Amino acid sequence: MTTRFDSDCVATREILSLVGDKWSVLVIVNLGQGTMRFSDLKRTIEGISQRMLTLTLRGLECDGLVSRTVTPTVPLRVDYALTPLGQTLLEPVTHLAIWAQRHRAEVQRARDAFTRTGGAKAK
Repeated sequence: MTTRFDSDCVATREILSLVGDKWSVLVIVNLGQGTMRFSDLKRTIEGISQRMLTLTLRGLECDGLVSRTVTPTVPLRVDYALTPLGQTLLEPVTHLAIWAQRHRAEVQRARDAFTRTGGAKAK
């Protein structure tokens, strides 16, 4: 193994963990349609809690993928959008989401078969 290979693997793992969690892909795909308010994101992402959406948006903002704009109105208006860096991630993440939708049933069948056979028995 070379140092270059090791550092490439670390970088890849870090980025995949960044966008590979349950909610980040959905947030990125939704923001790919344009700027959204928190409540709109929450409404469009089925099953996400307010706390989890907050944590996901903060993480994506921290990594430079999402911008947060506060407009001092009453009530306060907060808009979220993909940054230029986030826009570059939209295409691969969208492809991943499409793949997941297309192959969800196949993956579930494989999981069911694995469970029925007792899974891989440890030796």
